[in-house]
Amino acid sequence: MSNTPLRLAVAGLGAIGMRAAQAIDAGEVPGIQLVAVSANDLERANERVAGFAAPPEVLPLAELAARADIVVECAPAAVFAALAEAVIERGGCLVPLSVGALLNHPALIERATETGARIVVPTGALIGLDTVRAMAEGEIHEVTLTTRKPPGGLAGAPHLIENGIDIANLTEPLCVLRGSAREAAAGFPANVNVAAALALAGIGPERTRVEVWADPTIDRNIQSVRIISDSGEATMTMNNVPSPGNPRTGRIVANSVIATLRRMTATLVAGS
Repeated sequence: MSNTPLRLAVAGLGAIGMRAAQAIDAGEVPGIQLVAVSANDLERANERVAGFAAPPEVLPLAELAARADIVVECAPAAVFAALAEAVIERGGCLVPLSVGALLNHPALIERATETGARIVVPTGALIGLDTVRAMAEGEIHEVTLTTRKPPGGLAGAPHLIENGIDIANLTEPLCVLRGSAREAAAGFPANVNVAAALALAGIGPERTRVEVWADPTIDRNIQSVRIISDSGEATMTMNNVPSPGNPRTGRIVANSVIATLRRMTATLVAGS
């Protein structure tokens, strides 16, 4: 393994991106160096990283791919395609958090095989994604994801707006969507990227079934997965503490990004 650190850029300095940037700057992941960041407000981004031990360059989104070996995408889904295309064309490694957007751009995966680029999707707020991958080496018959979130964590989702679903004053749980992982990712792009990650690891976005519940009786984001396959059945549930900076995502998501980066340079890696 080369002694030269891998250069990392972080696109987006929200709850996930900032935590990942801080961890790399603090030296928590040996073999990776933070060289650049980007955000919608570049002036504010400069202020946020000014106190880092080694402040990275603050650049427009379009310039990140040229500066780094790995780009962590924590930006709004609307800019996903432009950033992903730039990284993939240069043969870099893309670590996307807007996984739902990846389902809408399958050509990026095909192009990555031609340029030598890699797309590494973090596990995020799910549990047992390694089990899903292992089962997918055989035959998976059925995968169902049930997502439950406090109503505030789903507020403003396109599916709710388009269908006139009011969750502001709920007194009991309400199922707001039953459909495929593709439908869930499109309807709740800031909430259920886990559905897209599960679909990519398993049987695809059309066959992976998803239920999304707005639940005023809980204060955590709950993800439950049920899998039936020729190698066994599994039911897995995780209660995620919401991120203090963004209730639409779990605190564990940023940790998942850091763990993903650690695997890229680790001598010993446990788990498939």
